[in-house]
Amino acid sequence: MNTILILGATSEIGKEIAYEFARHGFGVVLAGRQPAKLTPLQADLQIKHQIGVEVVEFDALDFSSHPSFYANLVSKPSVVACVFGYLGSQEKAQNDFAEAEKIIHSNYTGAVSILNIIAGDFEQKKAGTIICISSVAGERGRQSNYFYGSAKAAFSVYADGLRNRLFKANVHVMTVKPGFVRTKMTEGLALPPMLTAMPAQVGKAVFNAYLSKTNTLYVLWFWKYIMLIIKNIPESIFKKLKL
Repeated sequence: MNTILILGATSEIGKEIAYEFARHGFGVVLAGRQPAKLTPLQADLQIKHQIGVEVVEFDALDFSSHPSFYANLVSKPSVVACVFGYLGSQEKAQNDFAEAEKIIHSNYTGAVSILNIIAGDFEQKKAGTIICISSVAGERGRQSNYFYGSAKAAFSVYADGLRNRLFKANVHVMTVKPGFVRTKMTEGLALPPMLTAMPAQVGKAVFNAYLSKTNTLYVLWFWKYIMLIIKNIPESIFKKLKL
């Protein structure tokens, strides 16, 4: 049986990816900082889909634990989805480096730490898929979220390089840029309904893109063109905008 490892499975997007892959017969390994919060999801997946579901503790910021975490997995995955992240506070990060550091490590360094280990394993096996949940926020720095955006930009470039490296080993790396998604992380933000996806949409889109070996997925197609416009605004104009 193929198995998907979901890093950051307590997130709404992580849960929906779990449901979508389980619906198609995948075994699921749910990894998160608070494994007790994952037991209801584990039970629901097992009852609904009659598949094997494991729950394991994983802390993205405890870099030294990552080698033993992966080595000790009972079921080694054929697919890995790196979903964890932290939006944080832009205003706080501007004055408190501890907040800036948490944003950077949660969205970039932690992902690189664990995915380096997984990439090495998949490269040796010459098989596997790595799904990187990044963000359109990484496509151009904006005053409202440039700490989060810069970390996601780094993660997207890392995924690009990993995809280039692993292609010859028959390992596929997919970058996912969901755009606005209505989740706990964005709770309280005034998100435009027409531009906002639901977590279930993300789960379905990710599974379909996995099947087609898509390189970069914009969950709502129009985000690709929105960001194309934003990236092409001349800097002389862009720096005057309040975005």
